Amino acid sequence: MHRIKLRALTLMELLIVLAIIGIIILMALPNFTGLISNAHSLEAQQQLGIIHSFQKTYFFTHSKYSEDLNAIHFEENKLVTQGGNGKYDFEIVNASPTSFLARATAVVDFDGDGEYNVWEIDQDKTLREVVPD
Repeated sequence: MHRIKLRALTLMELLIVLAIIGIIILMALPNFTGLISNAHSLEAQQQLGIIHSFQKTYFFTHSKYSEDLNAIHFEENKLVTQGGNGKYDFEIVNASPTSFLARATAVVDFDGDGEYNVWEIDQDKTLREVVPD
């Protein structure tokens, strides 16, 4: 009878490989937090674009911009702080017969630095990031 020898890794070798993989992941993780934050900010940008469209429709009907999200028929997603999946709170900061400013403020600190992402849009569809995260 012939015995067959199989090569295998020892437990110590496996632990060393896992430790190296863990270190590599920890080194790469900070690079991905920016991507995650950018992905979340798309919610704010898209919803502000919708608010802009609704404000324009309201303006063409009433010859002024509205101060109320309900008046323009904008429905916010339920926030994650309330058990939903929305990560931004939306508001009309100011509105006049000729202009408006809408704001999206994050309710989640995406990168844990204490800053909450804020985006704004105006009647000219100028979209800008006021507070980066």
